Amino acid sequence: MRVPLSWLSEWVPVGIDGRALGDRLSLAGFELEAIAPAAPPFSGVVVAEILSAERHPQADKLQVCRVSAGDGAPLQIVCGAANARSGLRTALAVVGAELPGGLRIKAAKLRGIESAGMLCSAKELGLAETSEGILELPADAPVGRNLREWLDLDDEVLELNVTPNRGDAMSVLGVAREVAAILGEGRAVAGPSLHAVAAGSGECRTVRLEAPKAAPRFAGRVIRGVDNRRPTPLWLRERLRRAGQRSISPVVDVTNFVLLELGQPMHAYDLATLRGDVRARPAIADEPLTLLDGRAITLAGDELVIADDGGAVGLAGIMGGARTAVTATTTDVFLESAWFSPQALAGRGRRHGLHTDASQRFERGVDPEGQARAIERATALLIGMAGGTPGPTQVVASAEHLPQRAPVRLRRARLARVLGVAPPDAAVEGHLRALGMTVVATPDGWEATPPGFRFDVTIEADLIEEVARLAGFEAIPAARLAAAQRIDAEPSVVPDEARALELLAARGYHESISYAFVDPTLQQQLFADAAALTLANPIASDLAVMRVSLWPGLLRAMRENLRRQHDRVRLVEHGSVFVVEGASTREVDMMAGVACGTRAPEQWGAAKAPVDFHDVKGDLEALLATTGSGEFSFVADRLPCLHPGRAARIVRGERHVGWIGELHPDLVRVLELTYVPVLFELEYAALSAEKPRFREVSRFPQVRRDIAIVVDDATPLSAIRERVTLSGSSLLRDLVVFDVYRGAGIESGRKSVALGLIFQDKSRTLTDQDADRAVAAVVADLSGALNARIRE
Repeated sequence: MRVPLSWLSEWVPVGIDGRALGDRLSLAGFELEAIAPAAPPFSGVVVAEILSAERHPQADKLQVCRVSAGDGAPLQIVCGAANARSGLRTALAVVGAELPGGLRIKAAKLRGIESAGMLCSAKELGLAETSEGILELPADAPVGRNLREWLDLDDEVLELNVTPNRGDAMSVLGVAREVAAILGEGRAVAGPSLHAVAAGSGECRTVRLEAPKAAPRFAGRVIRGVDNRRPTPLWLRERLRRAGQRSISPVVDVTNFVLLELGQPMHAYDLATLRGDVRARPAIADEPLTLLDGRAITLAGDELVIADDGGAVGLAGIMGGARTAVTATTTDVFLESAWFSPQALAGRGRRHGLHTDASQRFERGVDPEGQARAIERATALLIGMAGGTPGPTQVVASAEHLPQRAPVRLRRARLARVLGVAPPDAAVEGHLRALGMTVVATPDGWEATPPGFRFDVTIEADLIEEVARLAGFEAIPAARLAAAQRIDAEPSVVPDEARALELLAARGYHESISYAFVDPTLQQQLFADAAALTLANPIASDLAVMRVSLWPGLLRAMRENLRRQHDRVRLVEHGSVFVVEGASTREVDMMAGVACGTRAPEQWGAAKAPVDFHDVKGDLEALLATTGSGEFSFVADRLPCLHPGRAARIVRGERHVGWIGELHPDLVRVLELTYVPVLFELEYAALSAEKPRFREVSRFPQVRRDIAIVVDDATPLSAIRERVTLSGSSLLRDLVVFDVYRGAGIESGRKSVALGLIFQDKSRTLTDQDADRAVAAVVADLSGALNARIRE
């Protein structure tokens, strides 16, 4: 929210500069995000009056103007603006002036005519993004006066980050209340005189509250005879500009001004287009509504609308409708200033892709007592700049449905315990009263009733926060915690995330952190049969479903890296996935990775080779070994998104915990990938280490026997390892595979696997006979179980 210091100073005596005020507000919970002058730097620009404007003799679109800049003889200025005319007061950049962007004004000759300066547009002075013609100033602008000083363009504009629970502070008035309470020293909110405007007629428009729980108060006023073609006064246009709004027309500018100043959203209807009574009612399912921006929407039935006898004319508290919109030809208006329940509006605008200043304030909470005040302020401003005859202000309310602020108890002992210091009673009462609360002392503390606009104060902790904010968190002395501390031991079986990520980082992986919501198209391509949670209000169409795997996010990140000429990508992510199981959803902690491109960084000592299944399997095995995660196996299997024959389940014990494999060729083509990626994903809990067990180290030598067996080509190493382990007796300490051969001398469909069997006993030195008996048992078992034979 942007707050000009000059506007704020009309409501409360600030007394300090913008930077100092921003620091105080930041410490009180309103972060200062930026501070800047009301206009970019420029110099040498003065208020001037055009005395005459005649057509340039050699150019139809240029005029030769005689311009008075105060003292001295009139200047001759050549100007191309269509609105340059005799009697207009405007901005003149004299010779030597420097404008935004570094433009320096020099004397020039345009089509043979001398020009001693430049008449400036608002855009050229940094006062608007676009402008038509030169800047038009009021007729009473002082000729010769420095424009920057006269418009107070060095006025500091504070950009504040107002937290979602403080809807009351989203206005100049709201910030002024905070400034008065924070700075103290007798400061009080005063502001401009807001008096009731007497009615010039008795005309009213009947208002009916047909949804009093959602819309318990509605203030309205008829004003006839408005000239909406008149220009909005410069001072009001400047206020809007500095607050981040653009000027549109007197009626619209007034409603925007009141919203920014008082925090009360308003809407103006073209009275001629309203049909019958005005109603605040629930929407009808499938009811159509065309909004101010031309967008046609269909209502679901749980929204709140403003309607007349012809149907809905606006989405209440969010945006008005096109049928009753105010235009330049509008002469009669009906002003609306209502209070809508935050619960009735929450999420309704976002459902239709709308996020407006009005909805932002109503969803956070608007002062339920400020509607009539806003009507009076808007009426005074509007008839002052565009004329008109107002009818009486009418307020229709359902008192039983208006919010009531209940007193909140604050215990003295609880306050001291939470803050670590006991503030004086007088200071506590002073802080709470400075925030507009009614405070009553009790034996153990206080009862404070917050004002109607403070929806965020409901429990004791809220009052403690308010006392701490105003006292200053920096003023609370630091104290050592006077309590016994207990440090629980971390279970040794819990996977160490840092250790796992560091291991993979050492092997060339970079950690990726992606959204938990992903592109539904990509996820459907990967997991066609997996149900997924669809977001009601996604931030983007390609982030519309909750992920069932970490792979969609990793593939998206990998693809972006490849598009940026990174030909070797390795990414790992640790995060949650959301598995839909019937009517429930299970959140699973997973770790996944993707690798593509070359096996090793480019170098002179080895040729380039693409990463393959076994490279990533080696990375995963290193991870499992480092975390002490016990025995894992890789079982060949099929997953639709992975390459047939190059994919495997990851199994720990008897439980399936993940997958590894190359991406399916069809998906590689659809995703337009340069390299074939290899992916893995497993449950993070599967990395939990087994409880360490003592194992005695044998003092006796090992005995190794090498054998070569011939088995079917489809026989996996895991099956061979399993049979050798079972038949090798307790003497088998290790098994290594040191050769696999297919070719001459081996039958078609078979392969030769060379095994190294390592035996050792803890109590004695093994003899050759012991080793031979163990090898014979292994060979016999392999022959029977796997149809293996010894290769001669």
